[in-house]
Amino acid sequence: MPLIAVVAIAAVAAIVLLIILFKMVWRVAEPNEALIISGLGARSKPIDGVDSLGFKIVTGKGTSVLPGFQVSRRLRLDSRAANLEVSCVTQQGIPVKVRGVVIYKVGDDFVSIANAARRFLEQQGSMDGAIHELFTGHLRSIIGNLTVEDLILNRERLTGETRSSAADEMNKLGLVVDSLQIQEIDDETGYIMNLGRPHAAKVSAAARIAEAERNQEATQREQEALRENAAVIRDTEIKKAEYEGQVQQAAQQARQEVILKETRNAELEAERTEKRLESEIRKPADARAYEQVKLAEAEREERIAHAQAAATEVQLRAQREAEATRLHGEAQADAIKRKGLAEADAIRARADALAVNQEAVIAQQLAEQWPQIVEAGAKVFGNVDNMVVLNGADGIEDMLAKALTLGGTGLGVARTLLNNMNGSNGSNGSKGSEVANGAAVAPKPIEESTAVPTVKKSPDA
Repeated sequence: MPLIAVVAIAAVAAIVLLIILFKMVWRVAEPNEALIISGLGARSKPIDGVDSLGFKIVTGKGTSVLPGFQVSRRLRLDSRAANLEVSCVTQQGIPVKVRGVVIYKVGDDFVSIANAARRFLEQQGSMDGAIHELFTGHLRSIIGNLTVEDLILNRERLTGETRSSAADEMNKLGLVVDSLQIQEIDDETGYIMNLGRPHAAKVSAAARIAEAERNQEATQREQEALRENAAVIRDTEIKKAEYEGQVQQAAQQARQEVILKETRNAELEAERTEKRLESEIRKPADARAYEQVKLAEAEREERIAHAQAAATEVQLRAQREAEATRLHGEAQADAIKRKGLAEADAIRARADALAVNQEAVIAQQLAEQWPQIVEAGAKVFGNVDNMVVLNGADGIEDMLAKALTLGGTGLGVARTLLNNMNGSNGSNGSKGSEVANGAAVAPKPIEESTAVPTVKKSPDA
């Protein structure tokens, strides 16, 4: 390895070693602290008539400290705060509680630093407790000579007396009070509150009076402002109404002119339309209407003439029909009269014949009505579809004989009826003839025949 490299490395190592040694030996004091160096050769020069302290104080600069031979400690010079809470009794015997704060620090001069270093160098955290006890005692002694009113109204006196009474102790400790503030004074009896009530009532009354006066003044000003605003609004509305009236009047005049023009135009148009209607519609319509009226009158007269002719014809026809009806009725009445007279003569002749020989008359009538009687007897077989006759020809003969003999029974029935009538009514010829003419023949029940008919039902059954 070249010699130059070795030399360079050795130089670098020596520089690093020197730097390390320098860092180990050299100490620098921060602006808010003081270096307290004690040990071999650590002596301070006399300052302000003070003999050597036996240790060295360094502030705001650096110094060398031999490791193993000297010891360097730091004392903080910044501000500290200690809270105070003191219970004491005033001159009036009223217990009060005072809360405050003390802002202090180590003095910047070497004497204060030396005093603080001797007392608090290894116990800097105990400074707050020492300050609290110191100022608590001074506050109790000072407050005992003051009244509550003095405490409330003159706190600067309290703080000044407290600082001045504790100044000697603070110098011995090497401490300086930057600020002492009494934050709050409380009493459990309510004395302070009662002190403030009269003033508070007075202030409250004054405040209410002032507020009422201000409200009254504000109300008056508001009313004046409202009146002014109302006047301005009224003037504005009047001017606005006048302007709107002028505008409406102008618009109305314009509308009237337009309406007059439109009216003249409408009148001219109506005259023109009327003339056109007169020439194109009304006159032709009148002519057509006149023509229709005349035609209707002619048609009406024609219908009236036809109606009168038809009425005359109907009247004549009715008269002819009435005359014919009358003549026909008279003829029918005469014929009925003649027929009635003939029937009456016939009834009298029959009654006379009955009186002479009843059986002959009845036999004659039966003979005249014999076909009808036989027809009525034959109707018994009208619904017979198939007939089974037993006994051959004898059975048929017997059956027909019985059917035919039904009419023979009428003679006996008629004779019986006549005898009964003659016995009850005497010889009344007219009633006897009516019975003879209208006698109902009661048929004799048909005896059981050997023929068995099969009945054929009619469609209406």
